Amino acid sequence: MQCTGNFLDLSERIADAVHEATKELVGTPDAGRTLYMGADGTPTKLIDDVAEKAVFDLLEKEHRPFRVISEEAGEKIFGNSPDLSIILDPIDGTYNASQGIPFYSLSLAITTTDLNDIRFGYVKNLATGDTFHAEVGKGAYLNGKRLETSKNSDVSKFCVSIYGYKRDIKGAANISESVRRIRALGSVALELCYVAAGMIDALADVRGTMRMTDIAAGKLIVEEAGGIVTNGYGEALKLEYQVISRVSVIASNGLAHDRILKLSTGIVHEDK
Repeated sequence: MQCTGNFLDLSERIADAVHEATKELVGTPDAGRTLYMGADGTPTKLIDDVAEKAVFDLLEKEHRPFRVISEEAGEKIFGNSPDLSIILDPIDGTYNASQGIPFYSLSLAITTTDLNDIRFGYVKNLATGDTFHAEVGKGAYLNGKRLETSKNSDVSKFCVSIYGYKRDIKGAANISESVRRIRALGSVALELCYVAAGMIDALADVRGTMRMTDIAAGKLIVEEAGGIVTNGYGEALKLEYQVISRVSVIASNGLAHDRILKLSTGIVHEDK
């Protein structure tokens, strides 16, 4: 396993490549033009395709073996017999990027051949340059400053990002009625990082539509900042080996995780 410095350097170069490739597209009508259906079963927009190709072009020149799992292409192998995998979302928040809303990100997680063995996570707001990263057992960081989740344990004072009104009105409404503020900012990878940074107290996706590429990096960043990430049943979140697989996700500062679970699903896990 390589050191964090190498992973962080590679991630920064990938982010720079994506930014350079997409900066003229951001906020333009062409950015959101559908090209094809991606491997994850959702439409791939022009800006997604351009971003992914920028990453692949860089990795081709790295001469390091990697297995890449990406929303658009599915699985792609670089080199021979890779023992490391990259779980990649080249643009998380495609709508925001297409509309010029400055809240969209590159998200990547580096794992061993076991996709659930996440060793390093990296999320960069491509509009602002804010950079979140974490290495397992070594903490989470924003622009080099160590992160901790919020210390708020009173759900009535929580700020929560909620996704899922169209699919689960009851669960989303229960949370909304019980917390102080709700947000839905449009890039789940970044919002998970905001939980890690204590900017929001929790994220609840009650749709059951989250993919490994959306959450892998942010999951590690939240956990290394002291928070908890589970599925909608309060169980350990396991990443499936197919990008078409979907899960519900609850992430929090860990101080009222069971309460958020109960509000969203009615399920109680007192040990969480």
